Amino acid sequence: MKRRQVVSGLSGLSDFLPRRVSARARRWPSQATPQQARRSSGGPSTGGSSGSSKGKDGSRNGVNALAAAAFGGACFAGGIWFARSQAGDKTTEDAITTTTASPNPRTYANRAEMLHAAEEIASLLGQDAVSYDADVLEHHGHSDWSTSNSPERAVAVVYPRTTEDVSAIARICNRRNVPMVPFGAGSSVEGNFSQPHSGICIDFTYMDQIIAFHPDDMDVVVQPGVNWVDLNTHIASSGLFAPMDPSPTATVGGMVSTNCSGTNAYRYGTMKDWVLNLTVVLADGTIIKTRRRPRKTSAGYNLTSLFVGAEGTLGIVTEATLKLAPIPEDTSVAVVPFPTIHAAASAATALIRSGIQLAALEIMDEQQMAILNAHGSPAVRKRHWAEQPTLFLKFSGTTTGIASDIARISALVSKISGGTAPFHFARSKQEEQDLWAARKESLFTMTSIRPAGFEMWSTDVAVPISRLAEIIDWSKRECSSLGIFASVIGHVGDGNFHVAMMYDPSDVRQKEAVGRCVHKMMEKALEMEGTVSGEHAIGIGKKGCLRDELGEETIGVMRKLKRAVDPRGVMNPGKIFD
Repeated sequence: MKRRQVVSGLSGLSDFLPRRVSARARRWPSQATPQQARRSSGGPSTGGSSGSSKGKDGSRNGVNALAAAAFGGACFAGGIWFARSQAGDKTTEDAITTTTASPNPRTYANRAEMLHAAEEIASLLGQDAVSYDADVLEHHGHSDWSTSNSPERAVAVVYPRTTEDVSAIARICNRRNVPMVPFGAGSSVEGNFSQPHSGICIDFTYMDQIIAFHPDDMDVVVQPGVNWVDLNTHIASSGLFAPMDPSPTATVGGMVSTNCSGTNAYRYGTMKDWVLNLTVVLADGTIIKTRRRPRKTSAGYNLTSLFVGAEGTLGIVTEATLKLAPIPEDTSVAVVPFPTIHAAASAATALIRSGIQLAALEIMDEQQMAILNAHGSPAVRKRHWAEQPTLFLKFSGTTTGIASDIARISALVSKISGGTAPFHFARSKQEEQDLWAARKESLFTMTSIRPAGFEMWSTDVAVPISRLAEIIDWSKRECSSLGIFASVIGHVGDGNFHVAMMYDPSDVRQKEAVGRCVHKMMEKALEMEGTVSGEHAIGIGKKGCLRDELGEETIGVMRKLKRAVDPRGVMNPGKIFD
């Protein structure tokens, strides 16, 4: 049987995805000059631009070059708000910016010096490689997906095309003590590409080339601006694919930066499992390659893993060699509703322990299912969904193997539920796509119905599988007790799930109650030996939670590593820790 590309459930996303902005519009809405930028006392405009994703004809998701977290698999952000908050946004002052919370406070260049750095970069790369436009700066400095935003904006956005360009930018910025903030698309959810100390934003729009494809070796070398869906489309005829499944707009740089995962992580692991080597530009412009191309090595320190998930705080990734997997011969999808969230989570744990190799195992609660019925895309609303907690299962392999797995899973679910849980599997490829679209569109569907003036605070955690049902049940009860909209969704196959709550920010007591609930959930996950961030990294949104999880001693080691490769602290400062 001919192998098929596994990129399904995306057809309805165009109804919900943020407005696309052309690459040229992102760069040059007007021809601002560095002199005009320097004369502007107010700094960049805080007018409303989208923090959406970018493509060759628009913006793509995934913050690039270890800068930010693409939100994975269209799931919810970890510990942040999904609504734009204007209250904290303000302009960058013509003053030195200082890190005050760090054990060793840092002072960076003032605005004028930062603009001189931008002019020097323009003299090397060309005037069209640098933008000072206020709308462009706003687009690169604020995320509508998150309120983990900083008030400052970069003084300029620069557009490299090669590793050598990035090296030149780094040399200039390091010499002038100017912060560098890599940017892939602007849809990060933890403030990973925010600019708390202003600086130069490095946009990888034009570093979107597939450098080398080695089908016999099952790997590919790409620049950081390559979109994973485009990559899989390009190489599909080879029978290979990159198995990560974050947002369909994510780019490789952002995926590396946050160690992304998504719905396929249950079967294929996370991004760290698929990166063979990286080309990285260090703070002083030095270019390194972390290792060579074989599938295994025990030569020296594992520098590749050091940079995966580092959010651009140690260096800027300019090339990545990724492992590829064979495209499965066939796939299928099934959905199973349960009477309670505890029953669904317990069933998920039993399925995981059964040894049956699923491709994905996802959960959506009754609120999510009701939203699909009322507000889903036309493809999703072809069927009426049971408004109960529901497991979504994806199968992959040979056609006969999938048929066997479906029969075994059906029997197991019947045994677990006492025959009360209806098991529905796709009977055609179109139905398969439509069923899975319900899971892939969940984030966009929910954010599209947020009442005017309301905000959404979402948090994700991951726990050992044996504690999964307990913490999901506990979290659902805690959130529901607030008397507001609260919903559970996530990648239960690998112990990771998300809770989202809609609330009125003008209601101080309600807002504080939501904050306390989120903090209690973080504490509960840590009590269970879990983590406060399953897949969205730390950024500026979860720095306090990271201290609770790892302790000052461990974070102290991270600080020493950063000082070793970035003595001036100019690489994406203010992220992960102070």
